Amino acid sequence: MSDLSAERIEPLLRGRLGRPYLHVGECDSTQQLLPPDSPEGAVATADHQTAGRGRRGRTWVDEPGAALLVSIVLRPAKASLAAELSLVCALAVAEAVEEAIGRPAGVKWPNDVVVEGRKVGGILLEGRDGAVVCGIGVNVNQTAASLPDDARAPAASLRTLTGRDHDRAASLVEVLEHLEAHYDAWCATGLEPLLQELARRDALRGRQVRVGNVTGTALGIAADGRLRIRSDDGAEKLVASGEAEVPG
Repeated sequence: MSDLSAERIEPLLRGRLGRPYLHVGECDSTQQLLPPDSPEGAVATADHQTAGRGRRGRTWVDEPGAALLVSIVLRPAKASLAAELSLVCALAVAEAVEEAIGRPAGVKWPNDVVVEGRKVGGILLEGRDGAVVCGIGVNVNQTAASLPDDARAPAASLRTLTGRDHDRAASLVEVLEHLEAHYDAWCATGLEPLLQELARRDALRGRQVRVGNVTGTALGIAADGRLRIRSDDGAEKLVASGEAEVPG
């Protein structure tokens, strides 16, 4: 029985996220497992994806049974504010990772979770008929040899960071619990109550970055989820979307 089976997960759930819950051994992508009429909080997981996706059409490579691969249906009133919701999800994942490994985990705007500069997780949001399907991937028990060595950013797993195996079920429950709390706060008042924690985990602040044709020093995350950059010409710019690259 998989450690992410419904028989294992459902008794551990502490909130409304994860109800209903679906788990499969293998699929193209968990983003495709949840029908359009799924209620808010519906969750799908898989032990392996054959066509996992990341941002901008990239693939998400996983080792069967080693990663946390989950999609969650959310129905916020402000579904158009995807940049903010991506940060809400990333913060939840970072907190769950931090609890699992006992070391600080950061948020790399707009949707990556990193530990000591290495990517351990990512977020992919897809709008669908008024809902948002939040795809989360976390490297849990991959060995160093099984992690991609040609990724744009160095990769790590909870196992490579701690030297031991981790319980994917416990990680999933922690992610869902943190996400529910932060999602509810965001729905009620926006990013404001989360900005302090996002700032504490901001992996880009003070670093030279490039987002599209904007280069400069990252100043932090704005109240609306945009990235603040002091550009090379001295002007402060707000970037709403894109891939933040750290030259060198």
